[in-house]
Amino acid sequence: MTYCVAMNLAEGLVFVSDSRTNAGIDHIATFRKLYTFGTPGERVIVLQTAGNLATSQSIISLLRQRLFGSEPHLLNVPTLFEVARLVGQTVREVAQYDAESAKSGIDMSCSFLLGGQINGEPPALFNIYPQGNFIQATQDTPYFQIGESKYGKPILDRALKYDLNLEQALRGALVSFDSTIRSNLSVGMPLDVLVYRTDSLNIPKGVRIREDDPYFAEVRERWSQGLRQLLESMPTSPEHFLQ
Repeated sequence: MTYCVAMNLAEGLVFVSDSRTNAGIDHIATFRKLYTFGTPGERVIVLQTAGNLATSQSIISLLRQRLFGSEPHLLNVPTLFEVARLVGQTVREVAQYDAESAKSGIDMSCSFLLGGQINGEPPALFNIYPQGNFIQATQDTPYFQIGESKYGKPILDRALKYDLNLEQALRGALVSFDSTIRSNLSVGMPLDVLVYRTDSLNIPKGVRIREDDPYFAEVRERWSQGLRQLLESMPTSPEHFLQ
């Protein structure tokens, strides 16, 4: 399993992915699930993946190979909407190729988060489903999750707003990952983080946060302390609640 979060905010885009894959408790490995494509000064494209690792790697490989052909590809279509259509088509193509494996009961599905910016249009964020169709984030719903999302979703639902600055949004994302990692063994470190500022049109270097990262450790500890202090400061339960 995995957990990925992407946000499209007024200041830019935030992407965070874990890197754990497993096929049972005795077979755990680390694979990157955040990929970047782009042309400096013209476009930035970020893809995050969740689901069957073989399927997602096949899709990423096809998207990369086609960058050198004459047909439409990630670096020559005019809009990010067209990029989302290309990724969706490739998802369907690989799913059809793997149809026999799916018939045998193996779950070959995967999903993607696609975000970025092409010069001349605002940043955009899409959630691409295993069937290849997709939806776009809005100011009312400025973030998407894929994978093991249920533990981190309540935090983002309460805290995340479109006009939140990128640093605060990143903190919220890391707290949602901490909650997910604590509650689900199928999500784990390290985390891959990428923050993109609107109109910069350059691919950020990104950061890999490991288990011993001092900033992430402080975020985890302060979140835990804050929850305990908030619980202690809340109104005392009425007596009839305890009878």
